[in-house]
Amino acid sequence: MLDALDARLLITMRAHPRIGLTELARLLGVARGTVQSRLEKLTARGVIRDFGPTIDPEAIGYPILAFVSLQIAQGRLPEAVEALNEIPQILEVYGTSGHADLLCRVVAQSTPHLQEIISRILSSPAVHRTDTMIALSTQIPARVDPLLRAAAVDPRRR
Repeated sequence: MLDALDARLLITMRAHPRIGLTELARLLGVARGTVQSRLEKLTARGVIRDFGPTIDPEAIGYPILAFVSLQIAQGRLPEAVEALNEIPQILEVYGTSGHADLLCRVVAQSTPHLQEIISRILSSPAVHRTDTMIALSTQIPARVDPLLRAAAVDPRRR
C-alpha cells in the first residue's frame, strides 16, 4: 500500500531521477531522514526495483519493437525460457493465458534482423510456433505515475 507521501516521493523521483535526498526532502517538505526511511522501506518491499537509467533501445540502434507470442511444447517451459534468456534482443518475457504460452518484447536493428531473432527463437525444440506483431508507434509510453496517484488516493483502485 502507498500513502500520499510515498506517491509524492516516487513521482518526484521519477520527474527528477538525479535528485539528492536533501533536495527531495526540501521539495516534499519533510525531513531528510523521513525520505531516506521511506526509500529504504519502498526498496525492501520491492516497490522500487532499481535506480538505474532508463535506456531507449532505439537510441542505441534497435528501432524495431515487436511483440512475439510463443506456443511452447507441453512440459518444456523451463527449456524455452532458458533458450530465450540467451537472446539479448529479448527484453521481457511474460507467461500468458489463452492461445500463447509466452509473450516476448523484442527489439531489432531491422526487419531482417527481427527475422533472424525469430529464427533463433524457433530453433529451440521447446518452441512450437511464434506469432509476431511489429509496433508501428507508441501511443501511451510505459508509465506508472497515474497508477501511483490512484493508489495513494483511492485504496479500491489498487
